[in-house]
Amino acid sequence: MVQNVKQVGENRFRETFGRSYEDFTVGHIYEHRPGRTITKTDNTWFTLLTMNTHPMHFDDEYAKASEFGKCIVCSPLTVAIMVGMSVTDCSQKAIANLGWDGIKMTYPLFEDDTLTAESEVIEKRESSSRPGAGIVTIRTTGFNQNGKQVCTFTRTMLIAKEGHSVEDKVNY
Repeated sequence: MVQNVKQVGENRFRETFGRSYEDFTVGHIYEHRPGRTITKTDNTWFTLLTMNTHPMHFDDEYAKASEFGKCIVCSPLTVAIMVGMSVTDCSQKAIANLGWDGIKMTYPLFEDDTLTAESEVIEKRESSSRPGAGIVTIRTTGFNQNGKQVCTFTRTMLIAKEGHSVEDKVNY
């Protein structure tokens, strides 16, 4: 988690989060913490919210007959939590997410597993249309509590340069 402090007055300081475009370096890896233990309630609520009716995510009796023998975590929930984990390190100062590519579910995640994630900066370039921003691409990888990789994807974001974030504009 990237946390900084800026002085906003005499003897007054405010915490800030995230990285500006200039703070990213290709090849750097950010380990996202805290991890997140996925509960049965998380999995059930997510399937209900997204109208995913596959019983592998919420019907224990159905899932017992599967090759896994129990319910699996809904794949988009895994991705969503990994994205959320990466926000303070990678996209707190983003102007926009430009896309996700190559989402791969490499091993099942189960209820009561603890998910951790890390992101590697794989590309960085100046924006040709926005002088106050740059484009950063990261590869985010998720792991269960045993270190087994469960998911990977790349995400491309438009990131504000120093002095050009919404935070800067509103003195947040």
